[in-house]
Amino acid sequence: MSTFGEDLIQSLQEALSHAKGEGPAVVHTPINPRDVRVRSHLTQAEMAPLMGMSLSGYKKWEQGQRRVSGPALALLRVIEKEPEVVRRVLAG
Repeated sequence: MSTFGEDLIQSLQEALSHAKGEGPAVVHTPINPRDVRVRSHLTQAEMAPLMGMSLSGYKKWEQGQRRVSGPALALLRVIEKEPEVVRRVLAG
């Protein structure tokens, strides 16, 4: 069986276990980029470079035209907790 097939079977088994309330599960709660930005006292123009993206791309997140996922979601969580640390690190 291909690696893809094995991965698919494993993910379906994990989903079934989760539905039954068995085994460990990672639950990702949604995060609103606008809420993070406002609590961090940042403008959209300041937030976009922290996220490593264009201003227009960032605005699409806030407008709901794009979904936040993966590493961007993790970075938003860090910015939410420690915006100054992210600024310092990214400033070099």
